[in-house]
Amino acid sequence: MEHPICDKLRREIRQVPDFPKPGINFYDITTILKNPALFHETLDVLHSRYRQLQPDTVVGMEARGFIFGSALAYLLKCAFVPVRKPGKLPAATERAAYSLEYGKDALEIHRDALAPGQRVIIIDDLLATGGTAKGTISLCERLGANVIECGFIIELISLEGRARLAPVPVISLIKFES
Repeated sequence: MEHPICDKLRREIRQVPDFPKPGINFYDITTILKNPALFHETLDVLHSRYRQLQPDTVVGMEARGFIFGSALAYLLKCAFVPVRKPGKLPAATERAAYSLEYGKDALEIHRDALAPGQRVIIIDDLLATGGTAKGTISLCERLGANVIECGFIIELISLEGRARLAPVPVISLIKFES
């Protein structure tokens, strides 16, 4: 997805070397969030894309997926469902373990968060190895939802996360090597 916003995002995103551990280059989207015009424009681009797909629900992963996902759900006039780290949700949950580019983790979703057949889009700030998104897809599908697309602000193409999410379609606004 190439859009005029891509160059603005590339210029604005802060790269932090060796975070959260040596050898990892962290792409910091807080620079987008503190720029109201760019944050609004980013959401407008996502809204334009997703209003055509008519999702019932936006699912966002902790924590930055909450920021973009909940705002997008508001614009789409649909539900927002958070996917959280273990132990953060108060009711009965489903859990999925996954691998990150720098370790292992797990995610949970409320068992009653999605209904069979619901059309879901998954939103997060960054696609790296695809572990977090793959775990989220698994959780949504276990609840019977139909994941129609995953959307990201940033994609690290050298880590090939997109391939792990197939056959679910993936879009990203900007791409970096890593």
